[in-house]
Amino acid sequence: MANRSPLSPESMSVDLDNLYREESYTDMQAASVRVLTPVTPGGERDPARACLYIGDTTLMTQMGPLPVQFPLEADSLQQALAAFPEGVRQAIERLSERARDMARDESSRIVVPSKLPGGGGLPGGGLLGKRQPLLA
Repeated sequence: MANRSPLSPESMSVDLDNLYREESYTDMQAASVRVLTPVTPGGERDPARACLYIGDTTLMTQMGPLPVQFPLEADSLQQALAAFPEGVRQAIERLSERARDMARDESSRIVVPSKLPGGGGLPGGGLLGKRQPLLA
C-alpha cells in the first residue's frame, strides 16, 4: 500500500503511474477479496505490474465489530480465495500482538508514587516550648 501524507487540496495530485481498477468478490457471509488491477492512465491493463489481492472481513469482538484487512499473496483470484483463511489467522495474530505491545507500553507509562521521606520539621505544627491548652 502507498504511504499517505496529509495533503491540502492545493497540493493534491493524481499519481498516474500508480493507477488501479478495483473489483470486489464476496461469499455474502464473511469473506471479501478486493482485486486491484494495475491500469494505464488510458484505463488499459498495465502488464508491467502485478495485481494486488486484499482480504477483508469483520470480526465480532466483545467491544463490537472489528474490520480486518490484510494482503493476500496470490497470482489469481482462486489462489487469493484459497489463501483467505490463513490470511485472516495471520492478521488476527498481528492484531493480538499489537494489542499486547500497546498494553505493555501503556502499563510502563503508569507512574506509581514511591515512598518519599516525610516533609521534615516539627510534628503538630505547635510552638516550641509552649504547651497548648486542651479543650474540655
